[in-house]
Amino acid sequence: MTDVSSTALLELSVDLSKALHTPDRFLRLIDALRKIIVCDAVVILEYQGETLKPLAQQGLSQDVLGRRFIWREHPRFIEILKVHTPTLFPSDSSLPDPYDGLIMTHEGDLPVHACLGFPLFHRDQLIGVLTLDSLTPGAFDQIGVKTLEVIATIASATLQSGIMMALLENRSYLHQQVMSELNQESLKREGAELIGESDVMLRLKRDIELVAFSQYAVLVQGETGVGKELVARTLHQSSPRAHHPLVHVNCAALPEHLIESELFGHVKGAFTGAERDRTGKFRLADGGTLLLDEIGELPLAAQAKLLRVLQNQEIQPVGQDASEQVDVRIIAATNRDLTAEVDAGRFRSDLYHRLSVYPITVPPLRLREGDVPLLVGFFAEQLRRKIGVEQIAISPEVIQILEHYTWPGNVRELEHVISCAALRARPRCADQRIYIEFGDLEHLERRQNASKSNASPSCVHSITAHDPIPELEALPAQGSLKRMTEVFQRQCIYRVLNEERGNWAAAARRLEMDRANLTRMAKRLGIHVARTVHKSEIL
Repeated sequence: MTDVSSTALLELSVDLSKALHTPDRFLRLIDALRKIIVCDAVVILEYQGETLKPLAQQGLSQDVLGRRFIWREHPRFIEILKVHTPTLFPSDSSLPDPYDGLIMTHEGDLPVHACLGFPLFHRDQLIGVLTLDSLTPGAFDQIGVKTLEVIATIASATLQSGIMMALLENRSYLHQQVMSELNQESLKREGAELIGESDVMLRLKRDIELVAFSQYAVLVQGETGVGKELVARTLHQSSPRAHHPLVHVNCAALPEHLIESELFGHVKGAFTGAERDRTGKFRLADGGTLLLDEIGELPLAAQAKLLRVLQNQEIQPVGQDASEQVDVRIIAATNRDLTAEVDAGRFRSDLYHRLSVYPITVPPLRLREGDVPLLVGFFAEQLRRKIGVEQIAISPEVIQILEHYTWPGNVRELEHVISCAALRARPRCADQRIYIEFGDLEHLERRQNASKSNASPSCVHSITAHDPIPELEALPAQGSLKRMTEVFQRQCIYRVLNEERGNWAAAARRLEMDRANLTRMAKRLGIHVARTVHKSEIL
């Protein structure tokens, strides 16, 4: 054939520049080569040390892409890789062809044919091989040396860009996998499961399941220690964004003058001390979720800028003129009553409505009837692994006391109580087994006494077996049926418990109730049993 025109080579370069996806680049290179050089087979192979891996081909059987050629076993590949310039084999070359029996238009070993091989380099580093085969002897004889060099350069650039793009895609995939693993590990470390089977917890789990797959902003509300961050992590992990980052921002810990920089980033020189560019939390969370914890602590000026981001999904780093687009889902958490904050003028109403598209309230522990024993077991097992013992068991009396404590610090306080009790019990226990008893809750008694001193006497009643029965609140002469019923129930339970010296089982039998139902009702009504040991009992 005659030499290739410069116009055809230019069209080849322009055509390849349009293909960005890696497989497209290789196939378009082969298509373009076959348009300007008539041949029966073209293969582009990646150099991988001892092997050559086919990346794309035309003219050979489909199984070629699954083969890995050990180039030292194929004389023609050896010849191609010896030099930096294209190798044109004589039509009558006696060297066996690695594609014998693989040409689609010919069965068996190849007869006399034309073969052209290009070693492909990037910065003097071998990266691959390009081969052309024609069943017409001498088909490539008239192609000029300069043309072959241009083809080799274009093919090398195409292969290198393809390899780099594949590497970047692979790194991106690995980054996503690592991010997913980190999210999972974080959930495991924090306690991935929302422990609890009470009615309020089942309702919470249904709410999470309902909203997780949406893109709506979520406002997680609840008292300190109820597990708002765990709810946020569960929301993220249950969402389509689970393989992307979950970035946590504690708004209460942000200095007011650095809030904008922390959230949106800044460029070098934007302000005194900005010695380099900084990526903000919104950019770090791009594609994923941003948890704005203690959102109620943000000052009004920062709230206005946050509102703009929520409306447009655009951020503007400090000191930069241009805006940047981000794709971030917001989960906000607070222990404040934001509606009251709005009424008081401390929180923007428009931001509140943006954040509370789907509000979720995490219930306090005192309302989670029956969940305390489950949480005790969960924390005990976590602690067992942390301190390296075989078992941590809890006496039934301790479970009963824990069930009837008011838990002002909620789940977090319960976890601390179990940890402290286990440490107190450990010195007297042998064989790597810890048994938590009533005496190990001394620190809880102090908390309970402090809690009682701050409680209203009309709603908290403490039973001590040896104390005389105090005067109870009178049944109201008027008011809601619910209020009067609660007072009557409290009177009945209180008197029976006193008469039975704080024995819940005996009191339940007298009241013809299930013991568990009685303890739950008493807890709701604010009745507690205070255990005391008198000297006469010891003697």
